[in-house]
Amino acid sequence: MGILSGPIDMDPQKRKAAEYPRVHARPGLELVHRGTGVRGKLVSFASAKIVLRDAQGRDHAYRPADGDFLFDGKAVAIRPPKPADGTGAKRTASGSIDLGAVPARLARASRIYVEGLHDAELVEKVWGDDLRVEGVVVEHLGGMDDLEAVVRQFGPGPRRRLGVLLDHLVDGTKERRVASRIDHPDVLITGHPYIDIWQAVKPSVVGITMWPAVPKGQPWKEGVCEAIGWRDSTAAFWKHLLGKVQSYADLEPELIGAVEQLIDFVAPPE
Repeated sequence: MGILSGPIDMDPQKRKAAEYPRVHARPGLELVHRGTGVRGKLVSFASAKIVLRDAQGRDHAYRPADGDFLFDGKAVAIRPPKPADGTGAKRTASGSIDLGAVPARLARASRIYVEGLHDAELVEKVWGDDLRVEGVVVEHLGGMDDLEAVVRQFGPGPRRRLGVLLDHLVDGTKERRVASRIDHPDVLITGHPYIDIWQAVKPSVVGITMWPAVPKGQPWKEGVCEAIGWRDSTAAFWKHLLGKVQSYADLEPELIGAVEQLIDFVAPPE
């Protein structure tokens, strides 16, 4: 007998995929990953990644393929949580499957730095649940002029990664020039093209078709408020704008991609 011990199946659609009992994801579900033997409790579930936390508190991420996990000694297919009202899986503001009250992981040494307080508040509102599951802390810099010194002081390393989110990261800007001078394997700098984090929120969220153009030399936030007829302070407008943001769907794709890239970088599977 050669390596081909039977006739070749020329019609793969006739093959019947193996079927496994379905188990709905829930926080604390005890599973074993068949390929690695890792045993742990479920702390995060998404279409592309499932995370188990072992007895030592380490997280392990896998693709949730049917049959790759054991539950009560049997190979199973993990499915999204089954909501009580039958309306479909509940999701967090970032679009992840909401597993309910999953305990926050002990904070990692790795960090994500953002430029200002508004950036930090927006990231927390949309990605806060994911960050707590991953054990990632977000801090704001109060500006990025001293970014090189901040990176040196942080002391990045393989288990102490640093992600940085910058506004207005486009060719020819100060932000691009500063970012280009930082070259370290454990530092990732991403950003969005907008002048301010306000612009990364879709203007339709506050009932306008586009963010107004502000004349050069005029403070951008004040110019926006004047152009749209906002009579209160810029701080009050930010509070109003942030309150209107309900999920990632209210944000521009460039910001979504930049933040999710940073989370994946500072919180890789262990």
